[in-house]
Amino acid sequence: MLRAPWRTLIPSLGILLILALGWTLWSPGKSVRDGQHDLGTNAIWLQHGWLGDDAWFERYDKDPSLFRSSERIQELAKRMDQHGMTTLFPHLCPCDPKGPIAEVDAEQTERFLDAFPESRVLPWIGGVYESHAFPAQELWRKRFIASVLDLLEAHPRLAGVHVNIEPMPSGNPNFLLLLEELKAAMPADKLLSVAAYPPPTRWHPFPEVHWEEAYYREVAKRVDQMAPMMYDTSIQFPKFYQQLMASWSEEVLTWSEGTETFLGLPAYEDHGVGYHHPHVENLENALLGIHAGLTRSSELPPSYAGVAIYSDWVMDEQEWELFRNGFQRKQ
Repeated sequence: MLRAPWRTLIPSLGILLILALGWTLWSPGKSVRDGQHDLGTNAIWLQHGWLGDDAWFERYDKDPSLFRSSERIQELAKRMDQHGMTTLFPHLCPCDPKGPIAEVDAEQTERFLDAFPESRVLPWIGGVYESHAFPAQELWRKRFIASVLDLLEAHPRLAGVHVNIEPMPSGNPNFLLLLEELKAAMPADKLLSVAAYPPPTRWHPFPEVHWEEAYYREVAKRVDQMAPMMYDTSIQFPKFYQQLMASWSEEVLTWSEGTETFLGLPAYEDHGVGYHHPHVENLENALLGIHAGLTRSSELPPSYAGVAIYSDWVMDEQEWELFRNGFQRKQ
């Protein structure tokens, strides 16, 4: 006997309605507006021009007055102070393929440090793996480290350096060696920070931009500070990204080996690149996700230091307002 069409259609519609209702009711993110997750010690990645030498401005046809005037530096300092950004990563990439890090303008660097006497300034150094950065080569490591030491000696108010080599596959032993040698050579009072990679995920199965737990822990043992870059996931649905951010927040803080950790959040809009969808990976969804992750335990993990925003040069007033309302502790 033939089955009546409605006997199939009605149950199917019922299942679809249940799934639709479940999706609507599912809220993987959490809105927190009382500032309970803001310690007032957040971090941010900054433009190259704040420290860069004349050659950089000439090479990229940039206007030095946008960075080198006292007024512009004070504007930046005021904005950072207003939003609790006390750890600053001014860009100083890429390094020379032979090893030395990018040059700074000495006078500008001192002017910049004058404006941030209470902040930790860690130049953001490194480059593209096996294009600018060759940690497998002993001579490259020696030159890289020597140039870091020269920078810290010339500008002793710098708090340390922030290393970012991309991509860096999980398990790479030469990166660990570089960190070991760099940490051993740096003055004891200087910080070694790294732009770290988040845990693997089914949504973005590319091992060169995710670190397995064992490797993450090994990196954390060798440095003073971690800033996992929790973006570029290829996810196309906001709720999935919020859920992933919640899980990542728990994982990286657990894997940190007690090392100070900033949760890296996206504030940029790279359209058409495939690995990033601005309507998904944005400050709003990222904050909803980390709030959900941080509220899963009664106390904040001791390694949690706040968030790190990528980046200052793409933050507009609307995003700063979103940060103030959706994360920052009220003054």
